[in-house]
Amino acid sequence: MLIDSYNRILDYLRVSVTDRCNFRCVYCMPADGVEWKPHDSMLRFEETVRLCRIMADLGIRKIKVTGGEPLVRRGLASFVKTLKELPGIEKVTLTTNGLLMGAYLDEAEALLPNSLPDGVNISLDTINPDRFRRITRVEDSTPAQILRWIDRLIEKNIPVKLNCVPIRDLNKEDIIPMAALAKDKNVAVRFIELMPLGSAAGLEPVTGDETAAILEQAYGALVPLSGIHGSGPAVYYSLPGFAGKIGFINPLTHGFCESCNRLRLSSEGFLKPCLSSDLALDLKTLLRSGASDAELAGEIIATAAKKPQFHTLSRIYGTAEEEHPDGMSEIGG
Repeated sequence: MLIDSYNRILDYLRVSVTDRCNFRCVYCMPADGVEWKPHDSMLRFEETVRLCRIMADLGIRKIKVTGGEPLVRRGLASFVKTLKELPGIEKVTLTTNGLLMGAYLDEAEALLPNSLPDGVNISLDTINPDRFRRITRVEDSTPAQILRWIDRLIEKNIPVKLNCVPIRDLNKEDIIPMAALAKDKNVAVRFIELMPLGSAAGLEPVTGDETAAILEQAYGALVPLSGIHGSGPAVYYSLPGFAGKIGFINPLTHGFCESCNRLRLSSEGFLKPCLSSDLALDLKTLLRSGASDAELAGEIIATAAKKPQFHTLSRIYGTAEEEHPDGMSEIGG
């Protein structure tokens, strides 16, 4: 079992399979993208599977596959299938911008059984075509394409969560129409406070409390939902007449570090115990220098134990730092 020095059980691993993305979202990447790493600097799928197997033996039970944009990585459906078949792994989910979901589902269906993800998170900040192009900096794509794949996921009974990051003077007016997607569809629409990382440092977030007030004025009282709804920090609510639910992830104004259960594995093979920490274990070098499973496990256990008590992205914990140069695409989100 992976336990840090604050007695938090770490059973959730976010695995970034690439730093590349087909979007250039204003809060995630510079307009010209990030410097692409050489292919050999990335973990090979078989290397990532080996690390996930070792960590499953140590108590990891849930894996989230991320990027960059994971669907740009060839062979992803087979990779997800392999992860799902690892002993001890109970759930494998996927976070994506959704644009390439159709081709991915076609590939996954050809690998049945046990090849479809157990859930899909789709980053979608607006359903307005003009603002979509402004946010993503992609001219030839529309939210309608992504909404089509969302319906296909629903038809396959794959749970869908839509992640929206409200930003003042950019998409604040999209809060109400984004929430409306949960009115007729059984999806979770989640509003995430902007984290001041990399390109997002100069943007102004809309807080979760402000977002909630906007929704209540439009749709009525948010009613807290009891029980556990997922593996992450989101808090969920129902709204009158809604088929789906509304979620909030408020790392800046509320925080949830006390119950954080996650580790992150970057596409270059660094194990990071915290999103905002410089602490990272270079597992790729260990792998390629011939380390045994037992040696890798020992290093993973030692690094997990050093997980910081709090992140450094807000002042509620008294740990805020002024600059976080790495963007979300570089650290797996």
